[in-house]
Parts: sequence; structure tokens; C-alpha cells
Amino acid sequence: MPRFRSTAVALGTLCLMGLLPSSALGQSSSSTSVELRPLGRLELENGYPTAATAQKLYDELDRQRATQGYLWALPAVGFKALYDAQAKTMGVRNGDVLLYRTLQDKAGMLTPNITTLYAFSFWDLARQGPLVVEVPAGLTAGGVLDIWQQPITDMGQTGPDKGAGGKYLILPPGAAAVEAPGYRIFRASSNQIWFGTRGLAPDRAMAEATVRQHRLYGWNQRANPPVSRYEEVGGRPWQSAQPADLSYWRLLSDLYANEPVAPRDRMLFGMLAPLGISPGQPFRPHARQARILGEAAQLGDLMARTIAYDKRTPGASVYPGKHWEYAVLFDLDQESPDKRRVQLDERSSWFYEAIGMSVGMQGRVLGFGQVYLEASKDAKGQWLDGGRSYRMRVPANAPVKQFWSITLYDNLSRGPLITPQGAADLSSRQPDLVSNADGSVDVEFGPVRPAGARNWIQTTPGKGWFAYFRFYAPTEPYFAKTWQLNDIEPIAARRP
Repeated sequence: MPRFRSTAVALGTLCLMGLLPSSALGQSSSSTSVELRPLGRLELENGYPTAATAQKLYDELDRQRATQGYLWALPAVGFKALYDAQAKTMGVRNGDVLLYRTLQDKAGMLTPNITTLYAFSFWDLARQGPLVVEVPAGLTAGGVLDIWQQPITDMGQTGPDKGAGGKYLILPPGAAAVEAPGYRIFRASSNQIWFGTRGLAPDRAMAEATVRQHRLYGWNQRANPPVSRYEEVGGRPWQSAQPADLSYWRLLSDLYANEPVAPRDRMLFGMLAPLGISPGQPFRPHARQARILGEAAQLGDLMARTIAYDKRTPGASVYPGKHWEYAVLFDLDQESPDKRRVQLDERSSWFYEAIGMSVGMQGRVLGFGQVYLEASKDAKGQWLDGGRSYRMRVPANAPVKQFWSITLYDNLSRGPLITPQGAADLSSRQPDLVSNADGSVDVEFGPVRPAGARNWIQTTPGKGWFAYFRFYAPTEPYFAKTWQLNDIEPIAARRP
């Protein structure tokens, strides 16, 4: 009787959950099949799965695990994709610095700002030893990140040097402490790390001159440090968006060929082990594993797209009744404030769309750093459509100490819109930006320039797009919300 009761209770629970029809309550453990959404009919023999049922359940189990694994790995694969773009596509060595200037330079990047100069470099602490970064005094903002794009430290305006410059020493995970007077010392959680910074001086020549004063070299070279080598993208085509096919998992496997695994990530690697993904092991999936991983990557990409553009995270909306959302919804350690959960959806939303994270990028520092607000819907709650025309009014006296910008992105590539106009953004630093008499700025979007439009960004029919509005060095009216962005309003197209 105890066994019968336990079976009855189990069947009753499944019925309450909607997984079994209520008629199943009258069945004993000798039932020959169950109808279970979405798998259909599952055949059983005295409660045991048939070979076909076992195979179907294992396929579903592995597909579910891999789909969640796709979302979990977005930051790490984003890191690896950017590294491969620099090392393999551009041929840039670890420790060399690659400069990204123009729209064409940044076309392969996830949601870049077109206004500022970027400088990126990578370093392998296991092969090259501890890294020294000499940061110049001046208007820069950046830092060093681990393979999960978690900041090891900020540098520049939002770093410990507060824009005064200085020397930083990054130690490998598990390395012995060193005595290094005059250095700010930080320990990485991964062997591979990424340095990135941006030049913020209003004068572009000055911004680049300041950025070029950064020096990266090994701790073992400190007695006679070499001059850092700077490379140019030079408009070459490249791409770093996370793939939605089997190559996604190859990138993850390659990244973890020689990396420690954090305790919080061991569960996911355990879930992926039956699919041939184990840290430090070659990735050689057989046909079934490859099929499931490919399907999961496609489904994971669609789920990530939904999480990013149709947010359900509480507090995502910036202004009541409007459609601007916070792009950054997670903390630096990617864990909830009570440390009881990883902020999986929050970080999936950001890292599907973007790269990098730092103290300054969190949008919480008054007078420093950046704020990222995004919109993928218009004032009526409809998806932004490249075939339609829109207008947005930026109110006067934007709450920034430096500048604001608005940039449009392709919702599939997550890179900047590439159109015949050759522009994807507008910023308050542009000398040709036209303001209204009251200081507000009207920006129009659409496939053709409307008659009388003075500030216009071109879009492409048949393509969706979304916008980032950035506040550089946000001031109190932004945080108090006494100054608010207006929605993007659909308008009837006016032919020029």
C-alpha cells in the first residue's frame, strides 16, 4: 500500500501541475503511456520508460540544459568572440592595443558609441604573467575585465586614480602576493583578461593623444618597459556577435581550455557534460550532441532576444507610462543584492546586446561614468520599424557634464545601423546639431529624410531597430527624474 499511495500522490501532483490529464488518477503503476505536453505520448512498461521514451526524454533534457547554458554563457562567449575578432581577423597580438574610431571600424561591435574613440587589448596571465597597465592622467574611462566581463578594476575617471593616472598591476588567479609600492594591485579571476578604454576629451585629437599614452606590458618587463604598439581597424570588416549555431559552443570550449571554473559555474558545466562540453577537454561532439547544441543555440538566441527587447525584469522601465528602459539591470558581480541568485536574465539582456561592464557603466555615479537607456518600442508600444518615420524631442538642458548621444542599432546584429547615409547616431558634441529656440533638439528617424528635418538618422525598410540614449557624466536631474526623455513618436512620412 505505501507504494500505491506514493504513486497516487505523484500522479495527483502531476495532474495539479497540468502535466497529466485528470483521467490518469485512475491508472496504476502498470500504465502503458502518458500524454505530456509538449513531448506527446510517452510509452512506459510497468512504469519504466521504453527505449524510445528514454531517448526522447534525454533529448529534451539535454536541449533544455543547453538552451539555459546558452543564456548563461553569453558574457563569456561575447568575450571570446571579441578576442577572436582582434587576434584572428585583425591579427592583433596580446598586449597590442587596437583603436576603433569610425562607424565602419565599429560596425562589427555590439552597441558601440560612435562618438568616442575606443581602445582594446587582451592579455593571457597564464602565458604572459602579471600585467602592468600605465594609465595617463586625463579624460579617459575604462578598465580590465575577466572572461565573464566582470570588472577587475575601473581605470581613469571612474577608477581609483580618479582621472589622475597611475600604474595598475593585475595578478593571475591564485598567484602569490607581491610587494609593489606605487602600483594599484588587483587579482584576476581568470587567466585571460581584457583591457578597454575610451577617450572622452571633446577634441578628438586630444582624446586620441591621451588614449595613446596607455602602456601595457608584463610585470617581468618593468625594469625596461616596452612602448605599447597601437594598431588600427582601418575600416576592415569583422564581427563579434555571439553565433546562434554550433560554433557558439566551440567558442566556449576554446575559452575554457585553460581556465579555472568558478564555483557558481560548475553546475552549468555539469549540465553540459553529456553534450561533450567539459572545461579543459577537446570539443568533439557526435552527431546527436551537435544536433541538440545547434537547436539549443537557435532557441537560446531567440530567448535572449526576447529577454533583451521585451524585458520582464521588475524595475526595467525608467519613466512611468513611457517606453525607455534601463539597459543595465545587474550588479557588478552579476548577483542579486541578497547574494541568493545570479542575475541571469538581467545579464543575458545586456550581454546579448552589448560588451563590457565597469563601475562607470553601471549608471550610478553622479557626475562621472555613463548611463545607458534603451528603447525598442515607440510611444504606442509598437516595435520600432525601419520602414516607418519617427520623431523624438530631447528636452533642453540635458543632465550631463560631458555630452549625450543617441545611437541606432540593428536588432539582429546588435551592431550600429549601416545605411547609405553613413551615420547611426547624433550627439550634443556634433557641431552641426540643430537646436530649437528653447534649447530642445528634435531628432527624426526613417528611411527617407522628411522635409524640414534638421537632425535625421536613416533606417532601413524591412529591418527592426532599437536605440540607446547615453548620458555621459549624468547630473542630479537625471537621477531625480526631474528631466525625462520623451518617447519616440511615430509620424506620417513627409517626402522631401
